[in-house]
Amino acid sequence: MNLYELFVALILGMVEGLTEFAPVSSTGHMIIVDDFLFQTQQMFAPGVANTFKVVIQLGSILAVVVLMWDRFMNLLGLKKMPGQTASGPRLNLLTVLIGLIPAGVFGVLFNDYIDEYLFSTKTVIIGLVLGALLMIAADWFRPARPKVDTVDQITYRQALLVGLVQCLSLWPGFSRSGSTISGGVLLGMSHRAAADFTFIMAVPIMAGASFLSLLKSWDAITMDVVPFFVVGFISAFVFALICIRFFLKLINRIKLVPFAIYRLALAAVLYFVFF
Repeated sequence: MNLYELFVALILGMVEGLTEFAPVSSTGHMIIVDDFLFQTQQMFAPGVANTFKVVIQLGSILAVVVLMWDRFMNLLGLKKMPGQTASGPRLNLLTVLIGLIPAGVFGVLFNDYIDEYLFSTKTVIIGLVLGALLMIAADWFRPARPKVDTVDQITYRQALLVGLVQCLSLWPGFSRSGSTISGGVLLGMSHRAAADFTFIMAVPIMAGASFLSLLKSWDAITMDVVPFFVVGFISAFVFALICIRFFLKLINRIKLVPFAIYRLALAAVLYFVFF
């Protein structure tokens, strides 16, 4: 493992950490940066590059756990959130599980197809455009006043519907946070409540996706590529820590349309550069 390869891991980890929780698609950005600058598919054995792009998301997930530790302890019934009463509503594990089931099922069924056919700049451009249109629709057609101000008020039905919308994010470029926040907003959640629910669901679903990807490519993960994965993981963790709090404040203030405009502009640039 040479210094250039570690530099590549650092940059891709940075891209992952900075974009994972913004509704712009972290996987899409990693694919774009990789295709444009690095071509890691040619640096390593088949499967290693794609597995790396999935596994380093665990760094971002660890950042979520660190920053939302009290909320996860609350989910397990080990801690009360400020202002929470014994008789009041509380987000529980069943609500999160219901939200996870649709994308979990579709992810297992179509994981091989996604890895083989959808990890390209062309498919990312399509995902960027379609995801942007969903986000614009969410801001335009959302209820005038949110019915759900915090994640503690989310119902099982809302969790299931958000989980179904999350399935769209299996297409690289669509964005998991973009699809789930849009779905939540259309269902009457505040942008902050939808974002918090997105972050909470991200932990188990991305951990599961990383496990499946590692399992499938286990034979290709040799000791000489471990430093590449470690540097990417640490980089993603550090940069995710930096941007999560900033994003949670930003999404409640500017909503989704500015992110959608960025996605459309990026898709246009990519189309003219690559095609």
